[in-house]
Amino acid sequence: MTYLVRRVKSGGPWEEAIGYSRAVELPNGLVMVSGCTSVVDGVIDAGTPYEQAKNAFQVAFDALKKLGLGREHVVRTRMYLTHARDVEEVGRAHKELFDDVRPAASLLIVSGFIDPSLVVEVEVEAYGPRAGDRE
Repeated sequence: MTYLVRRVKSGGPWEEAIGYSRAVELPNGLVMVSGCTSVVDGVIDAGTPYEQAKNAFQVAFDALKKLGLGREHVVRTRMYLTHARDVEEVGRAHKELFDDVRPAASLLIVSGFIDPSLVVEVEVEAYGPRAGDRE
Protein backbone atom coordinates (compact mmCIF):
# COMPACT_ATOMS: atom_id res chain seq x y z
CA MET A 1 0.00 0.00 0.00
CA THR A 2 1.38 3.41 -0.96
CA TYR A 3 1.35 5.97 1.82
CA LEU A 4 0.06 9.28 0.56
CA VAL A 5 -1.19 12.44 2.19
CA ARG A 6 -3.72 11.94 5.00
CA ARG A 7 -6.27 14.57 5.89
CA VAL A 8 -8.19 15.12 9.12
CA LYS A 9 -11.53 16.89 9.37
CA SER A 10 -12.81 18.33 12.61
CA GLY A 11 -16.33 19.21 11.51
CA GLY A 12 -15.65 22.88 12.13
CA PRO A 13 -18.20 25.30 10.68
CA TRP A 14 -15.90 26.74 8.01
CA GLU A 15 -14.20 23.56 6.70
CA GLU A 16 -16.88 22.69 4.15
CA ALA A 17 -17.72 26.30 3.30
CA ILE A 18 -14.11 27.21 2.53
CA GLY A 19 -12.81 23.79 1.47
CA TYR A 20 -9.92 22.89 3.79
CA SER A 21 -8.83 20.16 6.19
CA ARG A 22 -8.10 20.69 9.88
CA ALA A 23 -4.79 18.84 9.47
CA VAL A 24 -2.72 17.36 6.66
CA GLU A 25 -0.07 14.70 7.20
CA LEU A 26 2.66 14.31 4.58
CA PRO A 27 4.46 11.04 3.83
CA ASN A 28 7.64 12.32 5.56
CA GLY A 29 5.84 12.65 8.93
CA LEU A 30 5.25 16.41 8.81
CA VAL A 31 1.78 17.43 9.97
CA MET A 32 0.36 20.89 9.36
CA VAL A 33 -2.67 21.97 11.37
CA SER A 34 -4.81 24.74 9.91
CA GLY A 35 -5.62 27.88 11.83
CA CYS A 36 -7.50 27.00 15.01
CA THR A 37 -9.66 29.33 17.04
CA SER A 38 -11.68 29.07 20.21
CA VAL A 39 -14.56 27.26 18.52
CA VAL A 40 -15.63 24.33 20.67
CA ASP A 41 -18.29 21.93 19.34
CA GLY A 42 -19.24 24.47 16.67
CA VAL A 43 -19.76 27.28 19.18
CA ILE A 44 -17.42 30.23 19.72
CA ASP A 45 -16.07 30.26 23.25
CA ALA A 46 -15.02 33.91 23.36
CA GLY A 47 -13.27 34.11 26.71
CA THR A 48 -10.16 36.05 27.55
CA PRO A 49 -7.25 36.01 25.08
CA TYR A 50 -5.53 33.50 27.42
CA GLU A 51 -8.59 31.22 27.37
CA GLN A 52 -9.01 31.58 23.63
CA ALA A 53 -5.37 30.62 23.09
CA LYS A 54 -5.69 27.54 25.32
CA ASN A 55 -8.90 26.49 23.53
CA ALA A 56 -7.38 27.06 20.09
CA PHE A 57 -4.31 24.98 20.91
CA GLN A 58 -6.58 22.23 22.26
CA VAL A 59 -8.37 22.14 18.89
CA ALA A 60 -4.94 21.66 17.27
CA PHE A 61 -3.98 18.95 19.78
CA ASP A 62 -7.23 17.10 19.05
CA ALA A 63 -6.33 17.05 15.35
CA LEU A 64 -2.81 15.81 16.11
CA LYS A 65 -4.22 13.07 18.33
CA LYS A 66 -6.24 11.72 15.39
CA LEU A 67 -2.90 11.20 13.63
CA GLY A 68 -1.23 9.58 16.65
CA LEU A 69 0.81 12.64 17.63
CA GLY A 70 0.86 14.82 20.70
CA ARG A 71 2.06 18.15 22.01
CA GLU A 72 5.59 16.78 22.28
CA HIS A 73 5.73 16.40 18.48
CA VAL A 74 5.05 20.11 17.82
CA VAL A 75 7.98 21.79 16.07
CA ARG A 76 6.41 25.14 15.08
CA THR A 77 3.59 27.38 16.25
CA ARG A 78 2.12 30.55 14.86
CA MET A 79 -0.11 32.80 16.93
CA TYR A 80 -2.21 35.50 15.35
CA LEU A 81 -3.69 38.21 17.59
CA THR A 82 -5.97 41.11 16.82
CA HIS A 83 -4.44 43.31 19.55
CA ALA A 84 -0.85 43.78 20.71
CA ARG A 85 -2.18 44.24 24.25
CA ASP A 86 -2.94 40.48 24.32
CA VAL A 87 0.66 39.35 23.69
CA GLU A 88 1.36 38.69 27.38
CA GLU A 89 -1.78 36.58 27.96
CA VAL A 90 -1.34 34.53 24.79
CA GLY A 91 2.38 34.18 25.47
CA ARG A 92 1.59 32.87 28.96
CA ALA A 93 -0.75 30.23 27.50
CA HIS A 94 1.93 29.22 24.96
CA LYS A 95 4.59 28.94 27.67
CA GLU A 96 2.34 26.75 29.84
CA LEU A 97 1.71 24.39 26.93
CA PHE A 98 5.13 24.34 25.29
CA ASP A 99 7.80 25.36 27.82
CA ASP A 100 9.24 21.83 27.83
CA VAL A 101 8.82 21.38 24.05
CA ARG A 102 10.19 24.72 22.82
CA PRO A 103 8.93 24.78 19.21
CA ALA A 104 9.89 27.51 16.79
CA ALA A 105 7.21 30.18 17.22
CA SER A 106 5.87 33.32 15.60
CA LEU A 107 3.42 35.83 17.04
CA LEU A 108 1.79 38.25 14.63
CA ILE A 109 -0.76 41.04 14.94
CA VAL A 110 -3.53 40.91 12.32
CA SER A 111 -6.53 43.09 11.56
CA GLY A 112 -9.21 40.53 12.46
CA PHE A 113 -10.87 37.14 12.01
CA ILE A 114 -14.07 35.74 10.52
CA ASP A 115 -15.95 36.48 13.74
CA PRO A 116 -15.04 39.69 15.63
CA SER A 117 -15.38 38.00 19.04
CA LEU A 118 -12.32 35.89 18.19
CA VAL A 119 -9.04 37.55 19.13
CA VAL A 120 -6.61 34.59 18.77
CA GLU A 121 -5.92 32.05 16.04
CA VAL A 122 -3.10 29.50 16.12
CA GLU A 123 -1.39 27.20 13.64
CA VAL A 124 0.70 24.19 14.57
CA GLU A 125 3.19 22.04 12.71
CA ALA A 126 4.30 18.72 14.13
CA TYR A 127 6.74 16.06 13.10
CA GLY A 128 6.77 12.41 14.05
CA PRO A 129 6.91 8.91 12.70
CA ARG A 130 4.68 8.30 9.70
CA ALA A 131 1.25 6.92 10.57
CA GLY A 132 2.11 3.46 9.31
CA ASP A 133 5.26 3.42 11.45
CA ARG A 134 3.34 4.38 14.62
CA GLU A 135 1.17 1.27 14.56
